[in-house]
Amino acid sequence: MRIERAELRHVELPLVFPFETSFGREETKECVLVRLYAGGLEGWGEAPAARAPLYNEETVGTAWHVLEEFILPLLLGRDLPNPRAFPPLVRHLRRHHMAKAGVEAALWDLFCQAEGRPLAQALGGTRGVVDVGVSLGIEDDVDTLLRRIEEFLGRGYRRIKVKIKPEWDVAVVRRIRDRFGAIRLQVDANSAYTPAHFPLLRELDDFDLLLIEQPLGEDDIVDHAALQAQLRTPICLDESIVTPDDARKALDLGSCRVINIKAARLGGLTAGIQTHDLCRARGIPVWCGGLLETGIGRAANLALASLPNFLLPADLSASDRYFPEDLIEPPVTLNADGTITVPSGAGRGYEVRVDRVQRCTLRTTTVAP
Repeated sequence: MRIERAELRHVELPLVFPFETSFGREETKECVLVRLYAGGLEGWGEAPAARAPLYNEETVGTAWHVLEEFILPLLLGRDLPNPRAFPPLVRHLRRHHMAKAGVEAALWDLFCQAEGRPLAQALGGTRGVVDVGVSLGIEDDVDTLLRRIEEFLGRGYRRIKVKIKPEWDVAVVRRIRDRFGAIRLQVDANSAYTPAHFPLLRELDDFDLLLIEQPLGEDDIVDHAALQAQLRTPICLDESIVTPDDARKALDLGSCRVINIKAARLGGLTAGIQTHDLCRARGIPVWCGGLLETGIGRAANLALASLPNFLLPADLSASDRYFPEDLIEPPVTLNADGTITVPSGAGRGYEVRVDRVQRCTLRTTTVAP
């Protein structure tokens, strides 16, 4: 398939309510959308880098620059046999994984549409539904967080994840357990702690958590191994796993017992599959995290999360958890049993509402050979 031209769009959508983590607060979602044209078809992908380099080093600005100046010129006018041919094409470009992932997702969408296949099937998915949960940020007070949890349990979510940081951790988790009992609960620190906090983190063992996500620095798998040896609760690594080989190293060291797979963090769906397969071979469960993606990015994540070793609930909530109006039709919806149905149509399985994309576009450009 020859890629004829590409379109980039920097978009910004309001969130239903602000989302705060240990490294910052977001009231809107910014990202770069990638639209590829080939053979009368259009493939869409999303590079979910944020405005500031807080989750990782990428931003909307860096993603735009690298896509326009380096990645797309390598791709346009070139014949690709399949999407798996893309990662070797850009391997010499260091990092910029979210930018690469946005293009690769659009390629998978194109090729699956051309073949009339659902994306999940092409990736190796085996499930028609994905078990999901909801991720809730740091609030101004614990009572507000408790009300949020009550609301989302009432909507049908069966797993709750809450963000933690020093001085918003053990006491908060205790209040949640006292109020809601034995719900499926996990916490995410986004690298907010250091080895000096080991005694405090050991206290979290008392709360029967599904996992503790990324408690220490994003580049520190050594201290994560030391901490995991002191905990009954599984540590899950997120920001530390930037390549499939990072996953191998972390597992060899005993740094975690669970891995969060985000295709955008790893550089694309192909790397996500490779990480999944490695963990499956090692008997390590994985789950699919989220980066507040629009429905375009979430459609690809849902397809990936249908693979067999995604054994824990995903951070892939319904559209109305994130946005007053999503960019896809129909919106992603939650089933009564706390799952989301994997799209079965060709490609991403959702229609992109271009009119809505246009309304939230801050800038756009077309790149041609």
